[in-house]
Amino acid sequence: MNAYLSVDWPVASFGLLVILVAVLFGYFVTKIRRASMARAVAWLAIVCGVGGMEWLTQGQPAGFRMLMIIGILLSTMKIIVAAEVQLSGKANLRYWQWLGFAGLWVGMRPALFGAMPRQSRARVKDYLWRGIANLLLGFVVVIAARGAWLMMDDSDLTWRLLTTTVLLLPGISLMLHFGVFNLLTAFWRWMGVECDSIFRAPLKSASLTEFWGKRWNLAFSEMTSLAVFRPLKDAFGQLPAMLVAFVFSGILHELAISVPVRAGFGWPTLYFLLHGLAMLAENRWRRLAQTLAAYPWLGRLWTLAWILIPLPILFHQPFLRGCVWPLIGIELN
Repeated sequence: MNAYLSVDWPVASFGLLVILVAVLFGYFVTKIRRASMARAVAWLAIVCGVGGMEWLTQGQPAGFRMLMIIGILLSTMKIIVAAEVQLSGKANLRYWQWLGFAGLWVGMRPALFGAMPRQSRARVKDYLWRGIANLLLGFVVVIAARGAWLMMDDSDLTWRLLTTTVLLLPGISLMLHFGVFNLLTAFWRWMGVECDSIFRAPLKSASLTEFWGKRWNLAFSEMTSLAVFRPLKDAFGQLPAMLVAFVFSGILHELAISVPVRAGFGWPTLYFLLHGLAMLAENRWRRLAQTLAAYPWLGRLWTLAWILIPLPILFHQPFLRGCVWPLIGIELN
């Protein structure tokens, strides 16, 4: 866990302050009525925020750098999304509603917070117990990954790392995506916010279009759609807008994956570009679309193959070495 411990706590404290200021600053950006100015300020905030955080944390361990960069990236992307929604007249959050949306929620639909507080929404207990169950299950899987690493002490290092990683990545996802995020959903539904899980049974996806559009990380999909796809679609058409949106997604993952470890640049972008091209095939190749629709099992196999086979270029070895393996005490030189 040393990769996640700051080596300079004054710098770390200042970084946390920067994230807090970004959240507070975002509220005032959403009140700018001139569309061009609001967009310019919002995009300037993300460029300056991420660039500043990368510079500020340059002497910090990779895991800590990752958390701080993701923190500023998420808070500044909230500004971009909220500015777009605000300009469309669909949301006008009060200050404390903005703080809940920007500071304590991972979704990208600010309008949901406009009616808070009010009577609790349905299924609070459902999300609560689902979150607790997934959190515990993920913890068990992570412990199993650690156990596998220890028990395979005499095995080939490559096979040992592969076995450990195959357990560790799903365990982390269960704890974070399906555990913590469901607990957050339960809390906000209790507060009267009509939010929903942003990870919705992704293994049921019968196509990449369904996976990215309806089941996996809907906050990310919403953000990309609002900030990139919709504005570009009106100007250049659907196909260029979709490909640029996937490249943009790749760049954001470069910031969260490659930048913290200062290696592996280009691989996450390639992963998302491949997915963009595969989705293009799904939408433009009628026979493929008809086959996937007619045979759901084949659609699931198609989707799973596209997700898993190129996964090593998304979570490349420098990232695993610097940010993932240290979570269970694996420190490799």
